[in-house]
Order: sequence, then structure tokens, then C-alpha cells
Amino acid sequence: MKSKKFLVQMVLLIMSFVLIFSSTACRSTEVPPAEQPAETEPVVEEPEEKPYKIGIMTGTVSQGEEEYQEAMNQIAKYGDMIVHATYPDNFSTETETTISQVVQMASDPDVKAIVFVQAIPGAAAAIEKVREIRPDMLFVAGVPAEDPPIIAEKADIVLQVDEISMGRTIPELAAKMGAKTFIHYSFPRHLSYATIARRLEIMKETCAELGIELVEVNAPDPTGDAGVSGAQQFITEDVPRQIATYGKDTAFFSTNCAMQEPLIRTIWENGAIYPQQCCPSPYHGYPAGLNIDVKGHEGDVQYMLDQIAIKLKEKGQEARMSTWGVPINMLMIDAGVRFAIKFAEGQVTDPRDTEAFIATLNEASAARGLGDLTVTNYNEDGVNLPNFLMLLAPFYDFSQ
Repeated sequence: MKSKKFLVQMVLLIMSFVLIFSSTACRSTEVPPAEQPAETEPVVEEPEEKPYKIGIMTGTVSQGEEEYQEAMNQIAKYGDMIVHATYPDNFSTETETTISQVVQMASDPDVKAIVFVQAIPGAAAAIEKVREIRPDMLFVAGVPAEDPPIIAEKADIVLQVDEISMGRTIPELAAKMGAKTFIHYSFPRHLSYATIARRLEIMKETCAELGIELVEVNAPDPTGDAGVSGAQQFITEDVPRQIATYGKDTAFFSTNCAMQEPLIRTIWENGAIYPQQCCPSPYHGYPAGLNIDVKGHEGDVQYMLDQIAIKLKEKGQEARMSTWGVPINMLMIDAGVRFAIKFAEGQVTDPRDTEAFIATLNEASAARGLGDLTVTNYNEDGVNLPNFLMLLAPFYDFSQ
């Protein structure tokens, strides 16, 4: 009996060891369902919230689609850090509206800088008004419409395509393209701008040297009674008239952004010559003028240049139409915002540090797959403005 009882006790003891071992072994190799980490969605990092904002002032789509779209690009990139406003289409008669918009933007203490492209009439007065309440505000003024000494005194950095040098480069390219006549479209308001007036003088001198007849044509001001549509309709109707008078070896140039689309389309259809836009860029006038779909390729400069080349070759116009390979007005906004960020974050302490701005400009250009620009400061008739930067880029050859 004792041996039997002993045997039973041994069996129970062994079973206990087995249960204990099994229990501990499971814990060491498997996590109970309740302890398994729950699957989570990938964490999407939100843009870091900055303790400052940057204002951008542009025209509406009808006045300057390129600048407006670049403002949208900056909002997409930086979110609520960017504050955007548009000046009225009839800005020449509504300067008080422009001034109030800028003052309202500056009333937000988080706004540390304001970038104008374009710096229309009234920009200098708006800057002066803001300085009364925000002397620390950084101002970058692209494509200024006021006299260089005035806007250079008010703004910290002024940006302009090198209109003075373009007085030679545009007619010279027109001559290479075979031009015998050069039509210059403008209106009194634009011709009152110092740089535009000086460029026209140089164009006249250069055309005379090259044996090209320059013809001035007074076009409707898009800010006038006829508006943008009236100015565009004039271009659509007048270009064929000029070609009928002077022939297809006629080059056309307009000082106004809103006129570029109908100018490009009508020249392309009629086989005339088009050296460049007033604000040279593959995005300025060409997409709408040649019906090029940009969707999905915003900011892809090479795509746009390739598409323009295809369209020009359809009409045999690849050696008679051109632009710069740089979207200059878009680049001004991009560089302005980048510089403003450096200023707000203390990387740049002098708002008029032109060397730092030029480095930032080339940084913005490189980010778009482009090369450095030629940058000089305004120096005309004994007036030297160190903070008024003139930008020049090479023409793009679509015949390659």
C-alpha cells in the first residue's frame, strides 16, 4: 500500500513540474494577445509651427498669374506661416486700397516680413506707413513700378529684371531671328516708369545700329476703362494688322504682363517674331497662349520648356520665339520668402545684406534646377543704388 501511495505522489509531483514549466515557457516565447502592441497608422509629421509669419502681396490671376501661383506654392510649402493678399486690378486708381491691405497685414505682430511681386504704385507709400508702426519689418519689393531712388529708399531689397541691359539684348536677339521691324506696345503709365522709359531709349539706339525700324504703338492700359479684356482684345486685333503692314519679319514686345498671352498666341499663329516677354519666364503667357496643360508639372521648368518647343515646332517657330529658362517673377517670391525666413530666424541680421540675398537667390534658383543669375545693382546717370538688384538670365534656344 505504501509503495502504491508513494507512486501516486510521485506522479502528481511530476505533473506539477510539467504544468509549471509549460506555463513559464509560454510566457518567455509568446506575448498574450492583451499585451501585443496595437497596430497604428503611420505618423505624418506636421510642418513645424514657426513663431513668425511672412506676408506676400501679388496681383490677381488676371494681372499676373505667375506671381499668384507662386504665392499658392509658398502656402502649400509653409502652410499658415504664409499670409497672402492681392492688390486690386485697378491698382493705379486704388492705391489707398493697396496701402490699407499692407497695413492690415503688418498689424499682425507675427508678420516679420512682406514680399511684394509686383511692387505696384503705392508700394512705397504702404511701406512708409507700415514703418510708422513696425520699423522692424523687412520689405522685399520685386518688379517695382515707382522710381528706383524712391522704392530703394523705402524697401530693404528691390528686385528687377535688368531692363536697362534688355534695351540691347532684346533687339539683338530679334535681329538674329531675322527682324526688320520692331513693334513696341506700351501706354503712358508704363512709359512714366524710369527703367521702362530708359529701356525704350536704348532699344531705339540699338535698333538704329542694327538697321531695324522701331515702331511705337500706344496700347490700352489694362487698368483703364477697357480693362484687361479690352487690352487683350486690342493685341489680338492689332498684331495681324502690323504683320500685314510690315511683314512676318516683325518682332513684337509689350511692357504689360496681361498682354503676353494674346501676343504669344497671335504671333505663333501668324509666324512673326517674339524675343521675350516683359517678365521673361517659360510660365509667363506661354502655357495659356499655346494651350499647354501644366497640371501635375507645376514648377517643372524643363517640362514647360520642352512643351513650348513642341508647340513652336508645329508652326516652324522654334527659331523665332524665345524666353528665359528662369521663371523670374516666381523666383523673386521664392528668394524673398527664403531670405525673410533667414531674417526672422536671425541667420541674417542686416535686412539690406545684398550679398546674403544674392546667395539666397542662387539657392532658390538651384532648387529649381537652374544656374546662377547675373546680378548687378542699379547704377544709371550717376545714381547708384546698392540694394536695387538687377537680374539677367540667358535666352532659351528652342531650335536645339
